[in-house]
Amino acid sequence: MSNMKLTDKVVDALPVPAAGKKRYPDSELANFGVTVTSGGVRAFYMRYRNRLDVDRLYTIGSRPAWITKAARDEAQRLLRAVDTGADPIADEKGLRSAPTIADMCKRYDEEHLPTKRSAKDDRLMIESKILPELRNRKVADIKFDDMDALHRRIAKDTPIRANRVIALLSKMFSLSIRWGWRADNPCKGVKRSQEEPRHRYLSGDELQRLTAALANAGDNQAADIVRLLLLTGARRGEVLAMRWADVDLDSGVWIKPGATTKRKTQHRVPLSAAARQLLAELKVKATSSEFVFPSRVPRKGRPGHRESIKDAWPGICKAASITDVRVHDLRHTYASVLASAGMSLPVIGALLGHTQTQTTLRYSHLFDDPLRKATEIAAAVITGKPKAVVVPLKERA
Repeated sequence: MSNMKLTDKVVDALPVPAAGKKRYPDSELANFGVTVTSGGVRAFYMRYRNRLDVDRLYTIGSRPAWITKAARDEAQRLLRAVDTGADPIADEKGLRSAPTIADMCKRYDEEHLPTKRSAKDDRLMIESKILPELRNRKVADIKFDDMDALHRRIAKDTPIRANRVIALLSKMFSLSIRWGWRADNPCKGVKRSQEEPRHRYLSGDELQRLTAALANAGDNQAADIVRLLLLTGARRGEVLAMRWADVDLDSGVWIKPGATTKRKTQHRVPLSAAARQLLAELKVKATSSEFVFPSRVPRKGRPGHRESIKDAWPGICKAASITDVRVHDLRHTYASVLASAGMSLPVIGALLGHTQTQTTLRYSHLFDDPLRKATEIAAAVITGKPKAVVVPLKERA
């Protein structure tokens, strides 16, 4: 059959071959036509020669999903793209094999999570929040609207968690740019949920009740961990992983290895007399373990350090009649005591191991009492009148 102008009527009337398939070229557009198979399928095609001078046959679509005019227009568009160097078949294969969000999460897990402190939490967010929504989506196809919508969905129930999920995705998309998987970060500009910084410090009365509860705690090791947290202001993980080799009781110095600190840098801190006494007492009772707080259940055949006090902490708080207190708030309490005593922010930051002044500024409001005392003294000298009595903030009604 000679070339003819293909229309819907013509295409639908083309005879079905007894076996195999037969192609019918279009008289109106060169390299465009329709293939009819023995099964009755009528599929529009386009012939072209790629950059490597190889003849290719690209299937546009089949009847009746495609009308002939639309298929011809698509063929014209693709042929123009071929003239500029495109290769529709290669491009389509590349799209099918393009990395998905699941691929991005897998690579992030393999290359970055093993050294992250938040690895467990990151994996939880990936499995519960990210993959169920985006698993099979292509990394290159994700847009700002997708990330914004995901944040809003999660924020309906857990606003702060929504922030963490977007922060994690932002990190992964930044890495995907480095990997050559996309050109931009779709998380940029997503409006986060408002987060109020937590300011929970134990009052003098609460500290007294906590001290009494620790004296009667059934878990002596957990009680000693809490005591050391209060006396040093260290992070929980730093105390739990504390080694005898890093403690010099004679000079009263604890050298925290970079592997245990949040900033990954060695932190040298002085120990108070009370902290040194506590450690000395623990040293007398110490086993052969290298850790100050050894695990009671050896892991993988070798003894490690205690991993958590989450089982003991609720009971300690109940016995002390204190509520809404996290273990990390002991660190805040240590800082608040220093601030209320008039210690400067640089000194507090140095003791806590902060590398940025901005991190320590959260305690600046606690300087109100010592500053007010100082200004009353100045006023008394200037005016010749007795200075006013300043009642500490934490003791006011």
